Amino acid sequence: MSAPRITPRIVNVLSIAGTDPTGGAGIQADLKSVSATGGYGMAVVTALVAQNTRGVRSIHLPPVSFLREQLDSVSDDVTIDAVKIGMLSNLAVIDVVTEWLDRVRPPIVVLDPVMVATSGDRLLDAAAERGVRALLARVHIVTPNLPELAVLAEAPVATDWTEALEQGRLVAERYGVRVLVKGGHLGGSASPDALVEPGGRVIEFAAERIDTVNTHGTGCSLSSALATLQARLGDWEHSVRAAKLWLTDSLRHADELQVGQGHGPVHHFAALWRGDGLPAGKAPSAPAPHLLRDEWWFGIADLRSAIDDLDFIRRLSDGTLPQSAFSYYLAQDALYLRDYSRALARASQLAPTLDEQSFWAVNSHGSLAVEMELHRDWLGAAAVAPEPNPVTTNYLNHLLAVAGGSDYAALVAALLPCFWIYQDVGERLAAANHAEHPFNAWLSTYADPAFAESTRQAIEIVEAAALLASDAERGRMWEAFRASAAHEVAFFAMGTARAVQPMIG
Repeated sequence: MSAPRITPRIVNVLSIAGTDPTGGAGIQADLKSVSATGGYGMAVVTALVAQNTRGVRSIHLPPVSFLREQLDSVSDDVTIDAVKIGMLSNLAVIDVVTEWLDRVRPPIVVLDPVMVATSGDRLLDAAAERGVRALLARVHIVTPNLPELAVLAEAPVATDWTEALEQGRLVAERYGVRVLVKGGHLGGSASPDALVEPGGRVIEFAAERIDTVNTHGTGCSLSSALATLQARLGDWEHSVRAAKLWLTDSLRHADELQVGQGHGPVHHFAALWRGDGLPAGKAPSAPAPHLLRDEWWFGIADLRSAIDDLDFIRRLSDGTLPQSAFSYYLAQDALYLRDYSRALARASQLAPTLDEQSFWAVNSHGSLAVEMELHRDWLGAAAVAPEPNPVTTNYLNHLLAVAGGSDYAALVAALLPCFWIYQDVGERLAAANHAEHPFNAWLSTYADPAFAESTRQAIEIVEAAALLASDAERGRMWEAFRASAAHEVAFFAMGTARAVQPMIG
């Protein structure tokens, strides 16, 4: 998978949709989503909706002439990088939007077809539904839920994922448009999505279902985030993956909000407010560089999601991981750190500045110190080190192979995931810690501010190297970085396998 190439400036994203005075859906949710994912949000109102978290009370439609004036006032003045279209209440409204799209030709148009109410009732008459189908020829991707997908496919609502994918293929081929098939209405523990392209290519995105009733506005939020990310990243697969990652996180933290007595909104700014900045925010004390955060970090979104889904991480978080499995993981980690320190020392040798030389040397020594502490405090002074697992050996072979050359930029890129991913996973594990947690002392180390500072410095060093590199050199850096990230997944997965086996050695 190649790294996405982001637009260097802040993109302008226009939402054409109805309102929600409680802020959870419609243009209010769209503007939050655009801001949270790194764009400048604008809005044209198609309908004024009196609603709250418990339902819709009434809808007022401004004259279509005023809708046309709104659209023209934006496009006459502002460069529009992407458009998200939501609620279009009747054929007259659809015709105005269609005419404007034909005239302005925005480079990215995402359609979230609001066609079916939560109750299952159809919201549009037959003429308006035909208008929405005609609109598909003017958009780049459509993001229906399953009832809406069924309307577009002119079929019964899908009852399983296979049937949903088949309807997605039908719509994609019939109308020549990408379809984001969303499995949220199917129930179960998973919440899959799939990007279905007109040529028949299907890319599936797995994710866990978040246990929350606060799901108001998820469709609006996902589609507007997708419009923003596509304008920035320029690659639909990367953009869908990043948008889904952001929405899953926003759902995971939705219960932190206290909005209304019904189905509350998602927490659009959860990542931003805690400092992760998905995808473009910056932590107050440790800003992540723009290039790496936006291109590389989201280029490994699939690998980071895979780590979060591992049984080892889940059970380490909730304290149900067997002690034997944890001990085996630590023993392999100690073996890893021994040779990892050699790669760090090699980076110190190749470093172009005294500060960078000192940074890598200090961390090389620190890795050896950690390795000795692991054996002494966790595994016991008399513990017999196990044979290296093939996963451990493969990771080290990768690092040492890069370290064996003289490409400093590729080497520091290869070293970075051990800082960045470790801190990212560790911060969430630390958040799950408590005094009675069986791994309390270990999880406490994840919140170490010194390691967070080292991670910040490592990111800045790699960022500087990437900015000075040629395209070919930067390509080698990306390949080394992603390969190390994949090894990180395998290393945690090794712990998953041991979670159901006794420790050997």
